[in-house]
Amino acid sequence: MIPLYDENPTYERPYVTYGLILANAAVFLILLAVEYGRGTSALFRFYYDWAAVPYFITGGDRLYTLVTSMFMHGGFLHFGGNMLYLYIFGNNVEDSMGHGRYILFYLICGFVASAAQIATEPSSTIPMLGASGAIAGVLGAYLVTFPKAKVVTLAIYFIMRIPAVFVLGFWFLLQLFSGVGSLASGMEGGVAYFAHIGGFVAGMALVFLFRKKGFKSRKRQQEDWDRIYYRS
Repeated sequence: MIPLYDENPTYERPYVTYGLILANAAVFLILLAVEYGRGTSALFRFYYDWAAVPYFITGGDRLYTLVTSMFMHGGFLHFGGNMLYLYIFGNNVEDSMGHGRYILFYLICGFVASAAQIATEPSSTIPMLGASGAIAGVLGAYLVTFPKAKVVTLAIYFIMRIPAVFVLGFWFLLQLFSGVGSLASGMEGGVAYFAHIGGFVAGMALVFLFRKKGFKSRKRQQEDWDRIYYRS
């Protein structure tokens, strides 16, 4: 299932979400410039310098890469898929938290996601990169806050309006089964499934600390006003 957009309006413009997308796009352009300007070997060197390598992190070295790795991607599909999910679901989560809390929430979920992946391969020398762990936290928060929001989704050959709980629940189960399968096969590298799992669970738990007290979505507020209007 590929989400296209959700039917969930917001109160305020999601400036942080837009900023994160722009920052990721800027870094992606830098990576393209390195690859096409200096070659693939220079790109790999860039990855090792700025992406999170578990071997170094567990040794207390290059801790700054826990941040820089969140803005790096390994190709057009990797970048495009992550930004699509962030664009669709990030605005409502930002709306529910406020700009300042949201960026802190996003970064914490990214750190937890990296820690979860590193815990499965602490001695790996393969660089970890991508915003998907932090975005997984956004998805977890969205699932908790807006489980009934309709998400317009491309499912096989059909476009369907599906509640977020099913779209995001399916996504999480796919990550969970894939992660367990990667452990069973002993494969190292590839997709960081446990970063996705860790980020998602962190988002579901932390949303209660970061969400505005008494927050109601615009749709819920309209429903309340409709009930008051029709009763009067």
